[in-house]
Amino acid sequence: MNNLNFRLSSFADIPQLVDLINKSYREQQGRSWTTELEWVKGLRITEHQLEEQLQLRNSTLLIAETEFSKIVACIGLTFENSQVEIGTFCTDPQVQNMRVGRSVLEYAEQYALKEDPHLTNAVMYVLDVRSELIAYYERRGYVKTGNEQPYPVEANVGVPRVSIKLVEMKKDLI
Repeated sequence: MNNLNFRLSSFADIPQLVDLINKSYREQQGRSWTTELEWVKGLRITEHQLEEQLQLRNSTLLIAETEFSKIVACIGLTFENSQVEIGTFCTDPQVQNMRVGRSVLEYAEQYALKEDPHLTNAVMYVLDVRSELIAYYERRGYVKTGNEQPYPVEANVGVPRVSIKLVEMKKDLI
């Protein structure tokens, strides 16, 4: 899918983004392969949580939309010291397998480097049970660091159905 427009999110986007994020992470639709429904139940994000995220000084949420202003993907960037953490990354299940995610990730990495030319790497956390997603990020240059963290139940981003951990993945940006 070509002709994506990228922009910063705004408070006006919150309802559409909450729907997109929860649909991407917590529902099984068509050919979607990014859902966590099998491993995590409950909402991935609420309007209040997204509103708080948009107010963080070191955080940016980028949006990809079609020429008809339909939001089809988003990706969050949190800048800390010399690294950027990638999170809240999702693509509308209707446009998955159309290179949208790849375009969004590449754009986000380039955007982060423009915002902070001193960045040395990007880091993300992926559910350990998501082997196909880990492989996807490995094809994009990310490597598992060996660091693992417990699933953040206290962050109120869903309740694990099975025992899961977060795997840290990192990519050098320089």
